[in-house]
Amino acid sequence: QEYLDFRKERSRMLLSRRNQLLLEFSFWNEPLPRPGPNIYELRTYKLKPGTMIEWGNNWARAIKYRQENQEAVGGFFSQIGELYVVHHLWAYKDLQSREETRNAAWRKRGWDENVYYTVPLIRTMESRIMIPLKISPLQ
Repeated sequence: QEYLDFRKERSRMLLSRRNQLLLEFSFWNEPLPRPGPNIYELRTYKLKPGTMIEWGNNWARAIKYRQENQEAVGGFFSQIGELYVVHHLWAYKDLQSREETRNAAWRKRGWDENVYYTVPLIRTMESRIMIPLKISPLQ
């Protein structure tokens, strides 16, 4: 009964809800616990249908440009829910280190080429900055 009451109360506060079942890209690091403090950036890309394999092939090459500072946390793609959605999770010490790390990638030969080939595959992109809770293994 307590759970049913909670669900009823929750439904009055909930405006919308989306669920996705995600799989991890095989070429990406497995998300592991991290010491902190860190901030996290969740970048979401909605791709054109039929382009997931091309996206994955390009990112399998591109990820090497973003491993130097261990900022790559995880890369995932949707299997259930809205399809052709990709999520990249990145860790940074702060917003300044985020800017420096991202700018450094552009100075590496080959990064611009990978971006060039993936941009036409994207319909929309979104970036969110997140701060982990104290209970999170990703600090």
